[in-house]
Amino acid sequence: MKEVLDFLNKVGVYYLATEEGDQPRVRPLGFVMEWQGKLTFCTGNKKNMYKQMVNNPKVEICDSDGNTLRICGRAVFATTEAAQAKALEVMPALKNIYSVGDGVFEIFYLDGAKAVLSNMKGESRELAV
Repeated sequence: MKEVLDFLNKVGVYYLATEEGDQPRVRPLGFVMEWQGKLTFCTGNKKNMYKQMVNNPKVEICDSDGNTLRICGRAVFATTEAAQAKALEVMPALKNIYSVGDGVFEIFYLDGAKAVLSNMKGESRELAV
């Protein structure tokens, strides 16, 4: 998992795709952490992204630094005050929009996550998640 976390933190902004009906939706994200051995992210439950993941938890993340990292899995919401506090510690800027126990701040991880790193030559390898 360290290699995946390092990649995402290095690029800083990566893209998460969800589905709304028959329409794919992609948006930038910039927060990731390891929480209880899982690749973990956050969002707000007032956002369309949250509603889309509740309706269809299958998501994919993609980013590139010359090599392309794709991560797919099923979003599982695992919001606890401890997880929220850790997220705010990892990225203090989140305190500008969320707080522990605010009823909006949601934590999710990717269940069954699979990460594949590919280069421009078409060579790929799976990374541990």
